[in-house]
Formats: sequence, C-alpha cells, structure tokens
Amino acid sequence: MDPDIPPPVTTLPADAPRLSRPQRAAAAIKDWVVERGMRPGDRLPAEAELMEHFSMAKGTIREALRVLEAQGLIRTRTGPGGGAFVNEVSEARARALLGNYFYFNEISIGDIYELRRVLEPALVSQLAGQLDAGQLAQLENVMMAYERPAKTIEEAERQRHAELDFHALLAEFSPNPLMRFQVRFLISLLKDLTVCRRIYRREIPGLRRSGRDYQSRLLLALRAGDEKSARAIMRAHMHTAQAIMEQQEVVVLRQFLSDAESPPGGRTPE
Repeated sequence: MDPDIPPPVTTLPADAPRLSRPQRAAAAIKDWVVERGMRPGDRLPAEAELMEHFSMAKGTIREALRVLEAQGLIRTRTGPGGGAFVNEVSEARARALLGNYFYFNEISIGDIYELRRVLEPALVSQLAGQLDAGQLAQLENVMMAYERPAKTIEEAERQRHAELDFHALLAEFSPNPLMRFQVRFLISLLKDLTVCRRIYRREIPGLRRSGRDYQSRLLLALRAGDEKSARAIMRAHMHTAQAIMEQQEVVVLRQFLSDAESPPGGRTPE
C-alpha cells in the first residue's frame, strides 16, 4: 500500500447507519479523494489497493465505484490504461439530476418566482459596475433575439427562451458559484415545467415589451455601476413577470382540466 496515502477516516457521519456498506464506502472514497487533492482526470488506485486501504471486500468496493460513477464523480475506462478516474460533474448534469428530484413534486410558478425575487435582485446588485464591455455586449446580443414582435407562435417560444437566457447569462457572470448555480437552475425549471412550456406557446400581450424594457434599463444601471437602481429594476421585473406568468398559469390549467373532462370528439354524453 502507498505509504503516502493517509489511513481511511473511521468517523462516519450521523446518518451513516442508514447507508448501505457500498454507500458508506463511496462516501469514504469521496472524502479520501478530496483529502489527497485529486483533480478531474486523476486515476484512482487499482481495485485491490482500494480493498486493502479501506479494509473492504471486492464486492463492496465495486458497488461503491458504481455508485460514484452513477453520481458522475468518477468515470471508468476499460482496456490498456483503463481504470477509474476522477470526473468533474458539469453544471448541466447537476441541474438535470436535481431536476429529476423535483420531477414528481408539484412545483408552481409561484414557488420559482419566490426564489427569483430574492436571488436576482441580489445578483444584479453584485454585478453593478463589475461587468466589462464584452460581457455587456453579450447581454445586448441576447436581447436582439426578441427586439421585434414574433410573427409565429414558434418564434414567440424561442423569444421567451432567449429572455430567460438573458438571466442565465447574468448568473454566469456572478463570482459566487452558489448564486450562479441556483439562478441558472431556476431558469432551467422555467424552461422545463410542462405548464411553462404551454404558456410560452400562447400569445401573451405585453410580455415581450415589458421584459425587454426592464432589461434595457437594467443594462444602463449595470453599466453605470448603480447598484441601488439595478436591484430595484430587477425586483420590479420579477414581480411583473410573476404576475403575468401566474395569470397565464391559471388559464392554461383551466384549459387543461376542461380538455381532460371533455368526452372524445367533444360531444356531450347522453
């Protein structure tokens, strides 16, 4: 065994008894990887060495590695030069996994905007006066996608996604990785929720113009470094967007229930 490898941590978290042996082994391997300062692409020791180091059976170690691979924390490669390697979980994968957790929960538009109303004003307050000319130009380029009214429902849907992309891009500029992830995760929920997809395919008078007006004024405040104005503009933007989306949510859900109750062919049963 490599003498430079520290002994396994024997202190388990409080919830360890609820974990299976492979799950406890996976947690121990994760801690060990962090303690060694391993980086994405680094190769884990061979299976036999892991067995000896953690004093665990081959089956437990193999299952632990499968757990870590399912979580995206390692990747395995067969053949010459193969083995298990530390893998970096991408933000997109993390959002997808978290989205799966909420898949069977009844998340409403109000739930999402309750967080957006807190996070996004704080985000732009953080960014005021901090964005360079290139970053401001990127935001302006996104806004060009909805500069003019859409001619078709399909174009309107693309424009609404682009409006959300504006907010996701703002979050990308945040130096706070938690802020960045949380805002972008909420944006992904708004794109993926069934009720939102139905809303985005409806004609919503004033939505594009209102959103673009708020964003134009926000860019001026960000460029000027006016933290107070940027926060106020985003707060008003979130309140207005929530009101419009919740109104549409009621219409869409009412229509969905009406369609579900209608008999085939639209005929009234005798």
